[in-house]
Amino acid sequence: MLDVLLRKLPAGYREKAHDYLVLTRMDRPIGALLLLWPTWWALWLAAHDFPPGKLLVIFTLGVFAMRAAGCAINDFADRKLDPQVERTAGRPIASGRVSPREALIVFGVLLAFAFVLVLFTNRLTIEMSFVGAALAAIYPFTKRWTSLPQVVLGAAFGWSIPMAFTAVSGTVPPLGWLLFLANILWSVVYDTEYAMVDREDDLKAGARSTAILFGDADLPILAILMGTLLLAMVFVGQRAHLAWPYWVALLVATGLFGWQLWLIRTRERLACLAAFRHNNWWGLTLWIGMVLALALR
Repeated sequence: MLDVLLRKLPAGYREKAHDYLVLTRMDRPIGALLLLWPTWWALWLAAHDFPPGKLLVIFTLGVFAMRAAGCAINDFADRKLDPQVERTAGRPIASGRVSPREALIVFGVLLAFAFVLVLFTNRLTIEMSFVGAALAAIYPFTKRWTSLPQVVLGAAFGWSIPMAFTAVSGTVPPLGWLLFLANILWSVVYDTEYAMVDREDDLKAGARSTAILFGDADLPILAILMGTLLLAMVFVGQRAHLAWPYWVALLVATGLFGWQLWLIRTRERLACLAAFRHNNWWGLTLWIGMVLALALR
């Protein structure tokens, strides 16, 4: 669909529009989906069923806007690192097709759009949105001073969870914070798999990640994190009093994690990337389980 729209633009504008789409990863929606599923988990659990249509639209659009903004500021922060990494050397800023100034403008416009969306919620949700914006802006720079940038990513990606609860019910119950912590665990899992793809290049470039921190113990540590996450989701199901479809979905999700560990057993780059992308099905599976469980209450 994006290609069809781009072809209708004049040649010069078409190339620049394509560069902006690549900058914001609109051509690769996997990152937005990994942000979308926990947001929808929170909306459905907060509403105890299908959430209000207005909030569903606001948060869905907000997910794509914030993910795109995060990609723009990430590439700005990594403009000196990306050229040194094989997988990212062709990105718009790294290759000179988009200037750092343009990336900051794109980031600001998307952030403003997301804020306009939040204005249609309530005061507490609006106030919490400032924390979300700060996390999105800070995360790309954390790989310079901490080996746990994936934890910050989890907080940034998961901040939509407490915001969804406040938008629906005006407060964040313990269930909301439990889901938030579970999402941080999930983010560490899938972004470590992602970081394993670039581990050798990141070491040379001086970037930090959990993949580098875990080293040879990456597989057992990922298995422990997956087990802890599954346990957290058991507690989520208990607190939310979810019916049997959720537990079936959680069982399937356990199998999906087993498959990811099998994929990355040799630590090959393409296998690690495939495991990372596989998390889309993990999040979708749990969301389907929640929807069906809540519908049967």
